Amino acid sequence: MRALVINCTLKPSPAPSNTEALAAVVAEALEKQGVTVGWVRAVDHDIKPGVESDMGDGDQWPAIREQILASEILIIATPTWVGHPSSVAQRVIERMDAMISETDDAGCPVAYNRVAGVVNTGNEDGAHHVISEICGALVDIGFTIPAQAWTYWHLGPGGGPNYLDDQRGHDWAASTGRAMAQNLVTAAAALAVTPLKAPPD
Repeated sequence: MRALVINCTLKPSPAPSNTEALAAVVAEALEKQGVTVGWVRAVDHDIKPGVESDMGDGDQWPAIREQILASEILIIATPTWVGHPSSVAQRVIERMDAMISETDDAGCPVAYNRVAGVVNTGNEDGAHHVISEICGALVDIGFTIPAQAWTYWHLGPGGGPNYLDDQRGHDWAASTGRAMAQNLVTAAAALAVTPLKAPPD
């Protein structure tokens, strides 16, 4: 089983990422269950604006899309900015919009039989809003969202420290992240045995 974490931090590599640090907790739990985990820091790539799978010359999204389709599990990891997912996360979701109309050889939407979850960090409140926005979009695209397929960390309301700067709340976020990993693997395994079928005519 394979998983892909798309880190939607605004910080290009090699800058430390609070969101990546929490996503790594989930990735470690997945690896302990035998899942191979890949990583993409989206801001490091030239992802063109648009809602097609390939926006032409220089667009690096097609290679990321191939990694998504090669994985049974997708994790969107994003910080909270102004109460919303990062602009990078929004760009990723917009590019995934094309998958809604794409099907495999059996006529099944390409995102079907894949599960997804969300990791969120921020020094302000709004985690449930961010998670709801991303999960809603992923369901529209065709992913299955298991129960409690998310974890987050913040010390809101109001501004405060970053995840890497403060140990408060880490135990809860880690425990929730391990539950998230378990639920993602369980749902992905169930779909492998009884997959969703192509929509009826």
